[in-house]
Amino acid sequence: MKRLFLPVVISFVLLVNKANTVLADNFVAEESAKIRQESEEQDFDYRIVILKKYLESHNSPLSDSAHHFVAYADKYQLDWRMVAAISGVESTFGKRIPKNSYNAYGWANGNYYFESWEDSIEVVSKTLRQKYYNRGATSINQIARRYAPPSSTWAWKVEFFMDQIDPIPVEFDL
Repeated sequence: MKRLFLPVVISFVLLVNKANTVLADNFVAEESAKIRQESEEQDFDYRIVILKKYLESHNSPLSDSAHHFVAYADKYQLDWRMVAAISGVESTFGKRIPKNSYNAYGWANGNYYFESWEDSIEVVSKTLRQKYYNRGATSINQIARRYAPPSSTWAWKVEFFMDQIDPIPVEFDL
């Protein structure tokens, strides 16, 4: 009887954990949909609200820069979640960086110092457009080969954070 009990308990725990993950994913999707609906009814950009809330939930010093992430993503035709997601992988959303560097992206192996959060967001966004997308690296996996070699986990971590920020993918006509 004891031998049967442990596998049953483990199976139950795994089932409950999977159900909780599905419920959490559904909750995020539903919240995103609500914010999108509100933004259509009012004059604000739902992406800024979603990103700001997400960054605040991680106690990120980047939370007040949510509007910069969205503005520069639009300017350079990038997925608005990507640069923030990269900061999640590289610096836990700006919390683990060299002092006063504003380098939440692992730029130059963390040795590059930007003037401000806005400056860092613009430089990273512009560089991703010019030196990655415009040269054929248009997926996170392709970007990873150049941005974070030889990491085999960087791309899926970036995609994980992008899905956490907002699970609805963004498509561009490039």
